[in-house]
Amino acid sequence: MTVDAIYARQSLEKKDSLSIAGQVELCRRYAEGECAVFEDRGYSGKDMRRPAFARLMEEAEAGRVRRIIVYRLDRFSRSIADFSRVWQTLERLGVEFRSVSEQFDTSSPMGRAMLNIIMTFAQLERETTAERVRDNYAHRVGLGEWPGGPAPFGFDTARTRDASGRLCSTLAPNASAETVREIFRMYASPGASLRSVAAELAARGVHGPRRELWDNVTLSRLLHSPVYVRADADVYRYFAASGVRTEQSAEDFDGVHACVAVGRRDRSKNRYNSPGDMTVSLACHEGLIPSELWLSVQRKLSENRQLSRLNMGRYSWLTGLLKCGVCGYAVRITRGRDGALRLSCSGRSNLGCCCASIRVDIRELEAEAERELRKALELCEASAASDRGTVAARIRAADEQIERLVDALADGTAPSAEYISRRIDALHREREALAARRNAPPHEAETDFGTLGFAEKKLLASEFIEKILLFEDSAEVIWRI
Repeated sequence: MTVDAIYARQSLEKKDSLSIAGQVELCRRYAEGECAVFEDRGYSGKDMRRPAFARLMEEAEAGRVRRIIVYRLDRFSRSIADFSRVWQTLERLGVEFRSVSEQFDTSSPMGRAMLNIIMTFAQLERETTAERVRDNYAHRVGLGEWPGGPAPFGFDTARTRDASGRLCSTLAPNASAETVREIFRMYASPGASLRSVAAELAARGVHGPRRELWDNVTLSRLLHSPVYVRADADVYRYFAASGVRTEQSAEDFDGVHACVAVGRRDRSKNRYNSPGDMTVSLACHEGLIPSELWLSVQRKLSENRQLSRLNMGRYSWLTGLLKCGVCGYAVRITRGRDGALRLSCSGRSNLGCCCASIRVDIRELEAEAERELRKALELCEASAASDRGTVAARIRAADEQIERLVDALADGTAPSAEYISRRIDALHREREALAARRNAPPHEAETDFGTLGFAEKKLLASEFIEKILLFEDSAEVIWRI
């Protein structure tokens, strides 16, 4: 038996937003006979991993849904790409779709045409709004303001007046500021690691910013953040050597005020950007950490990251992508005395905050991931011209970084000059490699996953897979595509 299904969603309770109950009642007027109701509260339309939405699609796949009725199209999805994939599934299943507000029904050709038009304008509106938000964010950062959002750990949001007397948003230290200072001192001490610092904080009963316990990722983000440093000329030269853009000069970095970064992370892809995509501006608020200590921590983080990569992925090319589906912490692969590979949640083994017992076979998981990656490679036939255009853009970026480094070298001290010179040499080597790649004759051989080495498989997997959630005896792959 098939029924009409009503889907309602609301991310936040707003006065000008129709409640879920109101959406359902309006949709009932267009339902025929018995209907099923699916409600998602507190979920964005950009997020396709909604529990009620997932159940609705499962019912449709099982052949128990005749038609889906929504109050408005954006209640169902805010992305053309996402909706297009869902709509292809609904068409294949013979499930009709109706929007009450936009007054269209896909049971008719005109309704299907209206659907495509409305989705196009909905996507345009969302992208335009997102662009305005990004521009406003960058503008406020350029003025030294705190651009918005939750304050970083150790700070509260506050209001102050800038040099021109204009009232603006800023940050003010709170009771956790001393904890931030202690974290930097602990990590900078010889022999300390992110894990040992997290364990020490747990032993002291110091709670993390979002979770009760600290973890490596949270600590790493805090230690990398320029929002804590009392930025001076050495910090300016560090950013210049890293390729990070800044609108101010070395003289503006007074050793008192902190910095705010724009473009550190691409949230749409859930990954950090390269330094060349980042911009740093001096902030109105004062930093907590002396520049010498902050810079020593950055050097240690960089060295440890390089060392950790040497042994990364010892047993599987999926290492680094595996996460516990219960607590979200990383899953480790170990070899037992019997030679068998076992998966264990680090949240359980290191922090004791998880009860997950994972019995997934890593080799079976690799085989399934390989099958899907082969399919993805078949769909990703990038042209040689496109690749050469990308290489050319990277060469231009390297040239710009070298030019900035030469400018920074002109006013650098002896120690920083040595560091900058090494960075320039590395960029020259990178540029030569890119130029050789650009000038190499094109080849038409397609990527054969079976012939790739361990490191190449690992790199390819990280490009296509965001993470793999592991449960007791099952796995869920979250793809980037």
